[in-house]
Amino acid sequence: MLRLALFFGTNLAVLVVLSLAFRVLGIEGLLAANGVDLDLTALLIFAAVIGFGGSLVSLVLSKPMAKAAMRVRVIETPRSPTERWLLQTVREQALRSGIAMPEVGIFDHPSPNAFATGWRRDDALIAVSTGLLANMRREEVEAVLGHEVAHAANGDMVTLALIQGVVNTFVVFLSRLAGFLVDRLLLRIERGHGPGYWIVSLMTEMVLGVLATAIVMWFSRWREFRADAGGAALAGRHNMIAALERLQGLRHTPPMPDEMRAMAFDAGRVQALFASHPPLEARIAALRVPDRQAAARPGRGRPLRFL
Repeated sequence: MLRLALFFGTNLAVLVVLSLAFRVLGIEGLLAANGVDLDLTALLIFAAVIGFGGSLVSLVLSKPMAKAAMRVRVIETPRSPTERWLLQTVREQALRSGIAMPEVGIFDHPSPNAFATGWRRDDALIAVSTGLLANMRREEVEAVLGHEVAHAANGDMVTLALIQGVVNTFVVFLSRLAGFLVDRLLLRIERGHGPGYWIVSLMTEMVLGVLATAIVMWFSRWREFRADAGGAALAGRHNMIAALERLQGLRHTPPMPDEMRAMAFDAGRVQALFASHPPLEARIAALRVPDRQAAARPGRGRPLRFL
């Protein structure tokens, strides 16, 4: 699901706008109950409003923003046998996964890629690149589609938004608390907020924001393993492995735009603490362990659950 760069960009923008608006309107002044003591309840409410505001707005706008950013053409009336096959394949996978039929689209890009997005599991968009269709066999494309359908079925975007909202809340809360303590304990300012509050709050928010991003990226990497298992259950483990191996051989194709790269199926080249996807080698190795697929095997007559 969406996936990350565009989501985080919108989230950060809303977070900054809300923070500035609260500051200009003087709402932050309410955090000091009587000008001396800090009202922790008010601070926590303030932090939650800002923390979840950007995350939830990003979630709601994820699908239209992804369509606009990548110029996705949603398939309403198939124009070719390939488009009919795409619709039929996603329809069958969605049915087996127990979710409503997602929108299916194609975007023009030479990189073999795909993404899923949407604010809830029954209102998803699955989009594939022209490069994916040109460079992969149908069995491999089917596995990629299964991977993206699994993201939607797992509700990954909602979970990601909630995690992002929680870490945002703690970042705002702790940064304001740090600024307040510097004002009162070090600078001995007894009433209101001095320059130390604003400087320390800003610096602490930047540092904690980096740590918070690392937490969210860890969840993103973990959910990719789950989606791989879901794709293996829907299209076959060997096809899922073949699709990832195909990506290994196509790493020299032009990359996705920076604002969309983290949303996509491709693992990228930089694998570190802040990578949104695990290394392809690690994902292939995980799929080669049969026990990891047991939880994702379809049951007869029941929707798949990729947990």
